[in-house]
Amino acid sequence: MAAMRRILPLLIAGSCIQALHAQQLPQFSQYNSFDYLYDPAVAGSRPWFEVRSGHRNQWTGIKDAPRTFVLSTTTPLGRNMGIGGYIFTDNVGPSRRTGMQLTYAYHLRITDDIKLGMGLSFGMLQFLIDGSKIQMHDPDDPLMDDQLRGALMPDATFGVYLYHPKWWFGAAAPQLMRNRVRFFDVHDPTNSVLAPHYYAMGGYRLAIGDDFKIEPSFLVKYVDPVPPKVDLTATLRYRDMVWLGATYRTEDALSFMVGYWLKKTFQFGYSYDLTTTALRNYTSGTHEVMLGITFGKAPREEQK
Repeated sequence: MAAMRRILPLLIAGSCIQALHAQQLPQFSQYNSFDYLYDPAVAGSRPWFEVRSGHRNQWTGIKDAPRTFVLSTTTPLGRNMGIGGYIFTDNVGPSRRTGMQLTYAYHLRITDDIKLGMGLSFGMLQFLIDGSKIQMHDPDDPLMDDQLRGALMPDATFGVYLYHPKWWFGAAAPQLMRNRVRFFDVHDPTNSVLAPHYYAMGGYRLAIGDDFKIEPSFLVKYVDPVPPKVDLTATLRYRDMVWLGATYRTEDALSFMVGYWLKKTFQFGYSYDLTTTALRNYTSGTHEVMLGITFGKAPREEQK
């Protein structure tokens, strides 16, 4: 029993940190709509105030599967600056991860059409484990009671974003502070450290006539020693109002999406992930909804 008391905290914390090694920010198939979540330098790159929310129910049919909610806002500030912020929560079984960050970005004009954005975010991360949702083999074991145990720590993200009306490329590094996660006040045996993550994303807008655009894009997520995850996406847009898209995520899923932008103000997007791993035998897929509001006059070449 004493050995179990030493091992259990490692298992609990390890399961939470393992999820973080796969993704630091909440994973979204509609990453082009949630690009600010992956790169703070996106804040202020578009000439309007925008608010977006995302709701993702992963692996429908599996008990205690991940559920994610995020709310973000960005706006330009003056001619060369942008600010933003977001909050998110991830729920997986008895664990919950919540975070918030505030962003400042500066945009440097390289040429008439090319700008370089640099963004820095600071915020907090909280990890919680609800002991009342964990059933122990020995119900009298004093280690894991009905308490809600957690850890709170600061976090920071830096990103750059090079963009043109027809293409974009960004890179970001979350979890710069590499904090240690501790769930117990004293004698905590865990040595889990939030490892640095790296993101890269980019894409190109190719006009097809006056009404259509096709946009190939990608998102790469990497944290050592986990192999990189790559999202490869093709999106077809009609008059920057309606879009259809498909994504292949390596060793994970195929995603299909549709969206609508009503009068350049109200946005709606939906995606469905078809799992390609062995989990497909246990789940009917993943559902994700994006809602957005944008205010401001958009240049003809802008989108998203």
